[in-house]
Amino acid sequence: MIRKGMKLYSILFGVCPKCHNESMYINKNPYAITQVLKMHDHCSHCKTKYQMEPSFFYGSMYVSYGVGIAFAVAAFITSYIIFETSVTTAFISIVLTLVLLFPVIMRLSRNIWINIFMSYDKSLAKK
Repeated sequence: MIRKGMKLYSILFGVCPKCHNESMYINKNPYAITQVLKMHDHCSHCKTKYQMEPSFFYGSMYVSYGVGIAFAVAAFITSYIIFETSVTTAFISIVLTLVLLFPVIMRLSRNIWINIFMSYDKSLAKK
């Protein structure tokens, strides 16, 4: 069970890594393409500043590579091994998976990146 206080909670739901009380993103829907990476400057609850330094989230590009590979491998295994399709169909399923989940991968990568540098603080949680 995933609950507040776990890094996985902050990563999956995109909430403040310090207090887990507010979404870091202006629009919670990752498929609002024009706002996919628009974030609040800081948490309105605990005042944590999300962008610790200029260009902080450039590091999430490295994370997105790994996350993209994980999604591609999952698509390949599902298509080629489980459904026993051809290599061409498996390739198409990988491409479709990466294209359709691109906004999710971008946000997930940012969430992982910021959670590497920040940890949950019980004292900041809502009572």
